[in-house]
Amino acid sequence: MATVSSPSVKVVGANGQISLGKQFAGRQVLVEEKEPGVWLVRTATVLPDNENWLHQPAAAAALQKSLAWAQNNAPRDSNVAAVIKKMKRG
Repeated sequence: MATVSSPSVKVVGANGQISLGKQFAGRQVLVEEKEPGVWLVRTATVLPDNENWLHQPAAAAALQKSLAWAQNNAPRDSNVAAVIKKMKRG
């Protein structure tokens, strides 16, 4: 479990920013204003809309099945020209 520090005083700069520390550099955060002057700041991972389908149960299950297959089936050489010819046919 992460260590939680005690409250500290931060000054909001002229540009409206505060520094949370270098350990959070580059991280995305959610900022919620609970009431005037009270904010809750939480680190977050934002999921792009076009990748959301990967986290749906059916897609996640298919991905897990594919990964399991790949772990149990070693890659092998194939006749690339024959594969391309077959793909062009249909």
